[in-house]
Amino acid sequence: MRIGMMVGSDRERPRADRLPGVIGDVATAEGAGFSTFWMPQVPGYLDALTVVALIGQATGGIELGTAVVPIQTRHPMIMAQQALTTQIACGGRFTLGIGPSHHWIINGQLGLAYDRPARVVADYLDVLDASFAGPGSVDVDNDTYHVHGPVDVTDTCQVPVLLAALGPTMLRLAGERAGGTILWMADERAIADHVVPRITASADRAGRPAPRIVAGVPIALCSPTKTDDARAYASEVLGHADFSPNYVRLLEHGDAEDVGDTMAAGDEATILARLRRYRDAGVTDLAARIVPLGKDTTERAASRLRTQEFLSSLCPVM
Repeated sequence: MRIGMMVGSDRERPRADRLPGVIGDVATAEGAGFSTFWMPQVPGYLDALTVVALIGQATGGIELGTAVVPIQTRHPMIMAQQALTTQIACGGRFTLGIGPSHHWIINGQLGLAYDRPARVVADYLDVLDASFAGPGSVDVDNDTYHVHGPVDVTDTCQVPVLLAALGPTMLRLAGERAGGTILWMADERAIADHVVPRITASADRAGRPAPRIVAGVPIALCSPTKTDDARAYASEVLGHADFSPNYVRLLEHGDAEDVGDTMAAGDEATILARLRRYRDAGVTDLAARIVPLGKDTTERAASRLRTQEFLSSLCPVM
């Protein structure tokens, strides 16, 4: 299992410091030996693809990816143009993570349709596949898109695609037509019993390589007496299960009731044991989402550093 980092919306940083702060975070992660760095598309925050293009210029070896960009907000040809441009900026180290997001974001916040999301993903992939096939005309007609136009960005760069896949249909698509999946709120049992069998079988049927399974996991190094508090805090600041039926259905496949229950929290031995369980469940890539603990910014910064230094000691793989 490769060890990587996943960031979120760092609201404690002043707005002017957020972009240079993320760039600094990636440089630190690369220097610490992490294999990957994942940037989410958070509503109202920094644009993930723009950030990844910039950090591609500031790093030299770490894999960079989005986790994830909602498809409804960008036409697939525009997404392809931006992804190919980002791949150039990253020197071939970029992985595009996309997904259908959730109704409370797409419909509730943006006023866009959230109908038949898996069908839209399949149609979206038709356009992406054609756009990533090489420079030239893209001609796709399906139920969602009628595309006839050129993509002329680069000769050589391909863009690996991962899907945010939680249910059976999306997992089938991730296995058949993408390089794997990016997960959030999936515990070990949900991954081992629900995700891995479905996505692996689909990849096998399609004659594709074994899929990547990237698991976003909250992590906090803390005293064992603080573990319950850490889990409650993670559910408070990171949890959206109650608003997202997709997450509710995923949680039903495991033992977790909210994101805090998926967390690796406690001392070094406790965290290591839980990360090994994720690895043994079939996770190929850990995307560690550090949850800093403390009553003020100074304590939280120290907490973040302790957790990151411990995770760095496990890099690049475990």
